[in-house]
Amino acid sequence: MSQGDVRIVPISEEYIESFHKCLDSVARERQYLGFVEAPPLESTHEFVLSNISKEIPQYVAVIGRTVVGWCDISPITLEGFTHCGSLGMGVLLGYRGKGYGKRLMETTIFAAKESGIERVELEVYASNIPAIKLYEKRGFVHEGVKKNARKLDGQYDDVLLMALFI
Repeated sequence: MSQGDVRIVPISEEYIESFHKCLDSVARERQYLGFVEAPPLESTHEFVLSNISKEIPQYVAVIGRTVVGWCDISPITLEGFTHCGSLGMGVLLGYRGKGYGKRLMETTIFAAKESGIERVELEVYASNIPAIKLYEKRGFVHEGVKKNARKLDGQYDDVLLMALFI
């Protein structure tokens, strides 16, 4: 599959169900996200429509009408922190390591900067080495560690705090 087969597009209503399936698939791997299954489809639908109406940067990687990855940067709305946004992303198992995550992240960061966000923050599990390397290559810096912050299936994992000033 070539890079040209996968398009990076803004999320739209037509992709909600496929996005939900992609989110659920990554969540059920129990390694990368802060939840182990997607929220109900109705909640995902509301989340996406809210992002669209608020013009929150959210992009999906698609093949045809099938979502294989996503990236969003949600603005922080607390007074004094409105220049910041929180990045969340994921890519389906069979599509990792092919540059789609990088393309998603670059597109979403550009849109976030255009919308007035100056600082992008994220949390990543210390065990997620490929994601950490991706973020570091983009210029994200390590700002802190939450030691043993996650305990799932009897295993502890640190949560790394990273940020990028754009």
